[in-house]
Amino acid sequence: MRLSATVLESPDANALAAFYRALLGWQVREEEPGWVMLAPPGGGAGLSFSTDPQYVRPTWPARPGVQQMMAHLDIEVDDLDESSARAIELGATVAGFQPQQHVRVHLDPDGHPFCLFLNT
Repeated sequence: MRLSATVLESPDANALAAFYRALLGWQVREEEPGWVMLAPPGGGAGLSFSTDPQYVRPTWPARPGVQQMMAHLDIEVDDLDESSARAIELGATVAGFQPQQHVRVHLDPDGHPFCLFLNT
């Protein structure tokens, strides 16, 4: 067995894939309306996106009674400020709650949390 991808649900998979393609610099491996697969340049597990009309934005940090975050992405970066600015330019927002100094939590355009962290 081999993990091929993590899949993020979205109200518009193609738009969310475009965000991550620009953020990560990955290439489209497969695309059709409502489904996109991105592949990292060096091979390995990719990131896929599926349209779900019933999608509900997760809440960060978690709170009782609202949609919980089920997973998040960790993205290693060389420059936290520069990478954060790039993510914001592409449509991400900085989360209001930041649990660690060397990590910056962002929310993608559909609300999925992702963490930028320094390459140490």
